[in-house]
Amino acid sequence: MNEKSDASGKAAVTLPGKVEKLIKSPYPGEPEKAQVSVERADNLYREIRIENTLHDENGKEVALKAGAEVDVVVQADSESTTEKPRIERRKKPRLPSK
Repeated sequence: MNEKSDASGKAAVTLPGKVEKLIKSPYPGEPEKAQVSVERADNLYREIRIENTLHDENGKEVALKAGAEVDVVVQADSESTTEKPRIERRKKPRLPSK
């Protein structure tokens, strides 16, 4: 998991993901969806579905392929974050051996 502040000064985390499948819309004119599995997410919330439309470096519309490895980025402005308290981990007591 990559945690950092990006060039815009926003707090950010990047999680690896993979496009599990592409979902065609049953309705004409509705965009295709890409189902992305986010690694290290809780089991119940691992998959997200997004419109399968991205833009390349030239502004051209492109689409993800099934099986593609992707980065899922979460960003927040500094006023939307708070410093996380440091938690000290206690050592587990050793059980006496028999």
